[in-house]
Amino acid sequence: MSSEYPDNVIIENRIMEGERLELGAKNIRYYLGPNLILRRCTLVLRVPSELLHLNGPRFIDCHIEVKRQLKNAVWYTAHLKGCRFTGRLISCDFGYEPDYTLLHQDVGGIEDCDFTAAHVHGCRFVGCDASTLKFPRWPYFTLLEPYRRSREYASILWPREIRPWFTGFDRYPESTVAMTYSPTALAKEAGVNEDRIRALLEGLVDVIY
Repeated sequence: MSSEYPDNVIIENRIMEGERLELGAKNIRYYLGPNLILRRCTLVLRVPSELLHLNGPRFIDCHIEVKRQLKNAVWYTAHLKGCRFTGRLISCDFGYEPDYTLLHQDVGGIEDCDFTAAHVHGCRFVGCDASTLKFPRWPYFTLLEPYRRSREYASILWPREIRPWFTGFDRYPESTVAMTYSPTALAKEAGVNEDRIRALLEGLVDVIY
């Protein structure tokens, strides 16, 4: 059932199928779960990450439309299977990270999801099988196994302005399997030509672009 409080909307203990769920009322904090299953639903997000709380919901074959830029959202406590994302995702984390879920008591994961129609920048995929995911192609790129290749990436002569984005992967969880970036966003932030970024990528292995 759903419970509403003056500043909270809690959606829990139910199965929703083929429905459209819009989260975006002003100054409302949304809690999804526990014991919530959305199957073949459309989830429309117009809320910042601090007002979105994922308490173990399961999204199966859903379309997740991000209508307002979603930044620093952590999806480790949500199960995502066969979902398609659209909209702007900035520095978001997906998958399963045991240290995080230990604190929050909900275990999530991601598989068979499609990000090809989304704007994805600085997003991390952890504790999952990257081969089941569809990442956006150029002008986006995805580094596979960044933790394992952290020394290799640190040795590359990245332009000084963007070097911080590509070093320090060894501080990430060891199970980090992919990082996706927008070179357009990098170029804008650092004043570096996109063609220069692509030229550096062409010398690497385990990169999707």
